[in-house]
Amino acid sequence: MSQKLPFKIFSGEKSEYIARQICSSLDCELGKKTKVTFSDGEFAVYYDETVRGCYVFIVQSTFPTSDNLMELLLMIDAAKRASAYKIIAVMPYFGWARQDRKDKPRVSIAAKLVADLLTTAGVDRIITMDLHADQIQGFFDLPVDHLYASTIFIPYLKSLHLENLVIASPDVGGSKRANSYAKHLGVPLVLCHKSRVKANEVASMSIIGEVQGKNVVIIDDMADTAGTLAKAANLMKQNGANSVRAMVTHAVMSGNAVKNVMDSELTELICTDSIPFDTAQCPKVKILSVADMFGDTISNVYYNKSISEQYLL
Repeated sequence: MSQKLPFKIFSGEKSEYIARQICSSLDCELGKKTKVTFSDGEFAVYYDETVRGCYVFIVQSTFPTSDNLMELLLMIDAAKRASAYKIIAVMPYFGWARQDRKDKPRVSIAAKLVADLLTTAGVDRIITMDLHADQIQGFFDLPVDHLYASTIFIPYLKSLHLENLVIASPDVGGSKRANSYAKHLGVPLVLCHKSRVKANEVASMSIIGEVQGKNVVIIDDMADTAGTLAKAANLMKQNGANSVRAMVTHAVMSGNAVKNVMDSELTELICTDSIPFDTAQCPKVKILSVADMFGDTISNVYYNKSISEQYLL
């Protein structure tokens, strides 16, 4: 072994499903910890085994509720106070990332606040995937390994053997992400221009580009209420698209998301398992696992190897 110090992998309560898959990929056991919840909702976490001098990898996505973020912070703090050598937060989904700037007066920048909280708790490194905005990496003064779901999405997309393929972005803000797919695959890019009356509610949408007779794949970082995806898919079908699929990294799927997807012209909504989602709720959703990708990244970080092989785009 090129690394003398041991490593251990632990998980927050709601991310245990993917942590166990990551451990299976690495052929190791998931570390034992206990979470105690008090009658008022406050909770405490503690490790049931020593972490002194260890590389401690804590797997926890910070999707709602905010208890998931708080549990991650407590686990980091507990590991630091138990003399862990290095503490690495493995966050397949980095929550609060949509609040990454002041887009109106007197609002917080939650993504920066979360970065500060993680740093103050004592984290040494972050491993995450498909941040809502790439520049959030700069909110940290420590290493951030930012992975991309394209590593698993592109092979799946190629396996579909779609003719007359077009890549689409559901809004102008996501055009850079979608353009990376279009350039890699050598296919055209289509943009959707939308205006909002308020958060999660699209007022109007128009298509920039040609979708007549095309098989369209919409690329985005998350499906929240899926209202934009549904509206974009319906509009593209009205404009003559043969089929419309969406590849979305994080299946937030809140509110009327399931109904919006099922009632839409979407043939398929492909997501990762960064957030737990039961596909029985929505048969159009297909989940691809990122456990092996995170397992490989954890191994390479531990052995001080390059992780650039994880990047297809």
